[in-house]
Amino acid sequence: MKTTVELPDDLARRIKAEAALRGRKLKDLVAEGLRLVLEAPESAASPAKKRQPPTAYELMKDGRGIVDSGIGDLATNPKYMKGFGRASRRHR
Repeated sequence: MKTTVELPDDLARRIKAEAALRGRKLKDLVAEGLRLVLEAPESAASPAKKRQPPTAYELMKDGRGIVDSGIGDLATNPKYMKGFGRASRRHR
C-alpha cells in the first residue's frame, strides 16, 4: 500500500541516512520501525507513560513484618519514644 506521511525534516534526514548506512530502502526501514512500535508492549511504546522509580514502600512491601522485635508497637510506648527527634548534646 502506498501512503503519504509528513515527517519533521530532521527525522526524515535521520531515516534516510540510517537506511543508507544499513544498505536498505527507506520504505523498508520505516516499515520495520512501525512494526517494532506496534509489537512493543504499551508501556515501552509510550515514552510519556514512563514508570517512575519505585518508592521505598514499594521496594520493601514484601519485607514488612518479617522482623519481630518482640514489642507490639514502639511508637505507642512513651518509654521508647523519649527523646526521639532531639539531638543529644553534651556540654563540656
